[in-house]
Amino acid sequence: MTNPINGRPPEAVYIHIPFCTNKCFYCDFNSYVLKDQPVMDYLRALDREMELTVKHTPPGVIKTIFVGGGTPTVLKPDEMAYFLKSVRTHFPQWDENIEFSMEANPGTTDKDKLAVMKEGGVNRVSFGVQAFQNELLSGIGRIHNVDDVYRSLENARSVGLHNLSVDLMFGLPNQTVDMLRESVSKALELNLPHYSIYSLKVEENTLFHTLFNKNKLPLPSEEDELEMYLLLMSTMEAAGYGQYEISNFAKPGMESRHNITYWRNEDYYGLGAGAHGYVKRQRHMNIKGVNPYIEASHSGLPRLDTFPISEQEAMEDFMMVGLRMREGVSDQAFRAQFGKSLQDIFAGSLKKMLAAGLIEQEGDAYRLSKQGILFGNDVFGEFVGVLTEV
Repeated sequence: MTNPINGRPPEAVYIHIPFCTNKCFYCDFNSYVLKDQPVMDYLRALDREMELTVKHTPPGVIKTIFVGGGTPTVLKPDEMAYFLKSVRTHFPQWDENIEFSMEANPGTTDKDKLAVMKEGGVNRVSFGVQAFQNELLSGIGRIHNVDDVYRSLENARSVGLHNLSVDLMFGLPNQTVDMLRESVSKALELNLPHYSIYSLKVEENTLFHTLFNKNKLPLPSEEDELEMYLLLMSTMEAAGYGQYEISNFAKPGMESRHNITYWRNEDYYGLGAGAHGYVKRQRHMNIKGVNPYIEASHSGLPRLDTFPISEQEAMEDFMMVGLRMREGVSDQAFRAQFGKSLQDIFAGSLKKMLAAGLIEQEGDAYRLSKQGILFGNDVFGEFVGVLTEV
């Protein structure tokens, strides 16, 4: 059966701006310190990639755009205006309720830049705050301080941007449960529609990984980290925020629609250095380095790799990402993508996880139980590699 979702063009666009003012100690994203980088050459290359992409796979009506990085807001106002004009030129048809998100760092968002963003169509800004203690911020390599957070949010609101989100982190070096409680409390005082709260993962090729291997990274204990997660879940719920995904909380109707595209395993364009895209059951990954990406864009799409996703792998992906959401996965959505029922394919795994109390069933949907949220990776792993052929 043809996947009807893949019968239409992607309705979501991800665009990567790889520049940062500095490299945070925990970051393994494809990002480069801004100093001496060929920013305009990069933006022109990105414009070419957009042009070639839409020739290859013409867009329909775009429902969500997400600009990530790096720190997209390190672009100067004139660079930002050029970039946003490119987006509008190559993806001209926007849904009347488009969600156009851009990641931002406090301290890189003055009013002039935010006004250019608003003028260019951006209507949602996600600020990387991480913590409300200056000593923790400097300890993870952030360049902003707590005052910058308040100033940046005030600047955003002053130019008419009100759909705002902040990221927080827990499990940071030297962070206590009380510090997280204070950060969550201060974040909630801002009365924003959306919060993302992630646990620190020590990734390879980061300063934190080097320190961890030398036993010089004072991380909270596992017990404290579990207490932090339970604390933030109960605090956010009490404040009226739905935990619609393992790390994301929103007021009703204010969930990140772009990220839900990923969690539903739906198609999206991926543009920029190191970006990933998923179109018509083909994944691609772009060349990572700034100059190699610019060079490659002169002679075609700047691809590092393109590979088809088998039906089996797509089904496993559907379960892994779909179960991250609190609404879980539904048989109806699975049938829409694959023409088969969840029970046909995953009966054994579903039965096992239900018996363990890690997932629960409601109607035709399966979702993580409250206990299952704490053991998400174990649950996701149950649905990988279980299929020999479908």
